Amino acid sequence: MTLAHWFVFCGVSLLMCFTPGPAVLLAVSNSVAVGPRRTAFSSLGSVLGIFSVSGLAMIGMGTVLAVSANAFLVMKVLGATYLIWLGIKRWRSKEALIASDAGVAPTQRRERKNWQLVAQGLGVSLTNPKAVLFFSALFPQFIVPGQPLVAQYLLLTTTFAVFALVSHAFYVGLISLVKAHVVARAKLFNRIVGGTFMALGLGLLQTRHKLG
Repeated sequence: MTLAHWFVFCGVSLLMCFTPGPAVLLAVSNSVAVGPRRTAFSSLGSVLGIFSVSGLAMIGMGTVLAVSANAFLVMKVLGATYLIWLGIKRWRSKEALIASDAGVAPTQRRERKNWQLVAQGLGVSLTNPKAVLFFSALFPQFIVPGQPLVAQYLLLTTTFAVFALVSHAFYVGLISLVKAHVVARAKLFNRIVGGTFMALGLGLLQTRHKLG
């Protein structure tokens, strides 16, 4: 891959990563629920999911999903169900989030374990069939025939994963600036985030079989 082609890939990746989606929304939600630092664990899960999904795309899973309506339907339903479940859980949450934890020692808080945060991020990435199709459509445009496939996979996926982490950090930082407003309206924040998760899940069910 030439440097010019890599820059083009960077541009596409930036646009994709900074367009708010399930992973970004999860990072924002967790930044308020467990704090910016521990949100890194859910972002780590998202990155693991990115490598897994892009790996599946590289070995042909994207082609399978593109031609098999049944395989696509299964992944679509799983992804939609998971997002809707996250939305309902957040919608029904009565936690005051940051406000109730402000003066409480960490051992007294009802915190999610780190592995649960990683699993959340991983689940969001793995159950999104649009991500598989996205990588399947994107990677062939930048793969150089005859060159080592594994090296190209690592370069493209690592580049995309880094931009994903940067986008998460950006949105987490942004939500930190308006944290006081979020804390004052914790219930409304839960409803907005929960409703958005559910809308994303329902929207996923409307995904057409063919990409684009």
